[in-house]
Amino acid sequence: MENSPNPIKHIAIAGNIGAGKTTLCRQLGQHFGWTVHYESADNNPYLSDFYNDMKRWSFNLQVYFLHNRYKQILDIQDGNETVIQDRTIYEDANIFAPNLHGMGLMTERDFKSYTELFDTMTSRIKAPDLLIYLRAGIGTLVAHIESRGRDYEGSMSLDYLKQLNRRYEDWISTYTDGNILIINVDEVDFANKKEDLGRVINMVSAKLHGLFNEV
Repeated sequence: MENSPNPIKHIAIAGNIGAGKTTLCRQLGQHFGWTVHYESADNNPYLSDFYNDMKRWSFNLQVYFLHNRYKQILDIQDGNETVIQDRTIYEDANIFAPNLHGMGLMTERDFKSYTELFDTMTSRIKAPDLLIYLRAGIGTLVAHIESRGRDYEGSMSLDYLKQLNRRYEDWISTYTDGNILIINVDEVDFANKKEDLGRVINMVSAKLHGLFNEV
């Protein structure tokens, strides 16, 4: 099989709220020369309303995220660049929507419609070439969330973060869609320590060399 000049097109970072996805996306994008696709949380028209009234706005929010990430993936697959993506489409369906449904914050009807929409969309796309999962404890997540000072995150409960973390761990333990690298954010501070960022870059490079060899 002939190697293409740029076989790796899609790297994605997954992790709970406050795990450091956006920061690491930016850092890895700068280091490797990748294009960065951010989650666009600051421009989300539903996010603030959602945190004030989760039951009313849960379905709207999840459909917005689903469409936004689906469009990103189509752009990645159609393009020629290597792109690193801040959060994956799979987290929406495996973490956030089921959690809202389980908490009684999304109706059975809405959850069924959402799941059917997700299944239709994902039947047309490929998994990332490499998924980087940022594993973080609640203390680390809270510290990161507090440090960035977003008003709409101020009402987020610890129970909500804990439930999301449990779902993340369940999802990652059964993830078989592609290659994965797990980074323990409790043990590395890539945002503030150059040596820790260097360790993460080396881990990613090692994974990428393996992927290139498989092509």
